[in-house]
Order: sequence, then structure tokens, then C-alpha cells
Amino acid sequence: MRILVTGGAGFIGSAYIRHTITQTQDEVINVDKLTYAANLDSLTSISSSERYFIEQADICDRHQMESIFHTYKPDAVVNFAAESHVDRSIDGPLDFIHTNIVGVATLLEVARSYWKSNIKPNFRFHHVSTDEVYGDLDRDTEELFTEQTAYAPSSPYAASKASSDHLVRAWHRTYGLPIVITNCSNNYGPYQFPEKLIPHMIIKALAGEMLPVYGDGLQIRDWLHVDDHVTALRAVLISGRDGETYNIGGLNEVTNLQVVNKLCSVLDEIRSKTNGSYQEQISFVQDRPGHDQRYAIDAGKISAELNWTPVYNFTTGLEQTVNWYLDNQDWWQAILSGNYKTERLGQG
Repeated sequence: MRILVTGGAGFIGSAYIRHTITQTQDEVINVDKLTYAANLDSLTSISSSERYFIEQADICDRHQMESIFHTYKPDAVVNFAAESHVDRSIDGPLDFIHTNIVGVATLLEVARSYWKSNIKPNFRFHHVSTDEVYGDLDRDTEELFTEQTAYAPSSPYAASKASSDHLVRAWHRTYGLPIVITNCSNNYGPYQFPEKLIPHMIIKALAGEMLPVYGDGLQIRDWLHVDDHVTALRAVLISGRDGETYNIGGLNEVTNLQVVNKLCSVLDEIRSKTNGSYQEQISFVQDRPGHDQRYAIDAGKISAELNWTPVYNFTTGLEQTVNWYLDNQDWWQAILSGNYKTERLGQG
């Protein structure tokens, strides 16, 4: 196949492209605006492939997108393009509205026109979303998010992603556009931008800085290794039923405080300090406004229909991730030497 991947220079998008180029015979067109969180260094290992193409473009620009569709004639679109950091959405919600809603609507219209031209009759639009659209769950229950869970987003980011999900379903229901949607839990792994929890804590720990845990740190997340995520995405694109949604979870529910403590323990073992433990750097700071208490995915549907289950457990996945950040300091040091600083955002 020839797959058009939007947002392919981001964390999950780049993992998806690396997997596609190295594990399949498909071609990939990477369409990315190359904003602050994009990093072409994450694609160095496959950038010389004859099956890989890149176009710097904005999904909100209909003319650009129409030109790319006309030039490459893709068999499928996998849409990762999004503003994705909750703290940033609190400080600047309109950027999220523009990219995550207006951009997706624009992309859907271009895809619909292309699909109607019947150039590729088996064309499919795969929209990659998040479990945050469901809101949160009580920490004291065993309830899980299913594909039938009602949407109740808490943050501007989650609300913008919920809106985009609704648009994709509407284009399927009204126009018949062939689509699939996936909603995933918290991703982690190599090449993740340093504003996210795990790389953020690794970098601050190595710098000898305090490790800021929001509120009491008891918010629960289901952690999904990015390499598991991309195998699930592949399965859905190839074999998922038209018009369906599939939840993708790592089956690893852990509190934020447990994540930081585990991370410190791994560092203590493989990069010990001269005095004490990295856990002594943990501090508690003002909580994020509207902070969701618990996310938990029921991945039974994708398991039953597509025979997918995650390979990584959180212990082995976290150890692999910490080792990667230790072995690839040039990758994240280049980010820190640019415009990004590890400062607190989203305090309302």
C-alpha cells in the first residue's frame, strides 16, 4: 500500500513510520507541519528508504493537502496530526481547536473528494485518537472505558479530540467515507518529546533537579508502549471493520507517583548517584486544573476481533525506555538547546 501519514514526525507517528518501512513493503508519505514537537531526527534510520517520502504541509491548508493527494494517490490516510499536550491546551486552547478540529474537517473533505474520484476504490481513513475523550473514571472502581463509553472530555485538548472523533464518524455516516477510529491510552517509549511525563522526569532526574508530581500523584493511567501501539494501529488499518472504533490499551494501570518511583528505581540501578536515591528529588506541586483521576481501557474488542494484545509490561517497557534516553542523550539535548524549556505550563 501507499499510506499517507499525517503528523509523522511526532512521537507516535514516527514510530508508526519506522515500523511500516522496516516491517512491511508499504510506501509512506509523511505529511507534517514540523511544529515544535516534530523531530525529523526520529526518522533518520529510515529516511534514505526509497519507499519513504516527506512533505512539509499543514492539514488545515486545503490546497496543500489536495496537491499531496493528487501527487501521491494514497491507498489510506492515517491521521496522527494534532496538538496533544494537555498543559499547553490550558494555556492556549485555540491552537488545539484550529488543528484538531478545523484541520481534521479539512482533511476529511479532501479525503472525501479524493475517495469519490474512485482513484483508489479501497481507500480508508484511519483517525488516531485518545482515551481522554471519555473523561475520567473513579479511582475506587474497576470500571473500564469501552467503545460505547459516553464522551465527557475534561480539558481543551480532550474536547478538541472528541470533536474530531465526532467529525470522522459524521463523514462516515453522512457521506459513506470508509473510516476506522482508534482511541489509545497513555503512550511511552523512545523518541517521546520531553514535555511528557516519563522523558520529562528522566531528564530532570539526570540534571539533579526536582521531579514535580502534580497534586497527590495518585492519578491513574493505563500505560501503552508505543511499539505495541503501532502494531495495533497496523492491525486496525488492515483488518478493522469499516466504521468501527477500537480501544487500544497497555493493560498497565499505574499511578503517576508509582511511575516516578519506578523510574527512579531503574535509574538507581543503572545510573546510580554518588549519594542517595533519585527518589529524594521527588516533590509535589500544584495540581493541573481539571486533572482527570483515572483512565483505564477495555481492549477486549481489538483482542477478540484482530487478535492483538500488548507485548510489553510496564516494568520491562520502562527499563527499555530509560536505557534509550540514557543512550541517546544527543537526541534530547538538541531539543533542550532549542526553543523548548522544561518549564511548567497549564496552571490556569
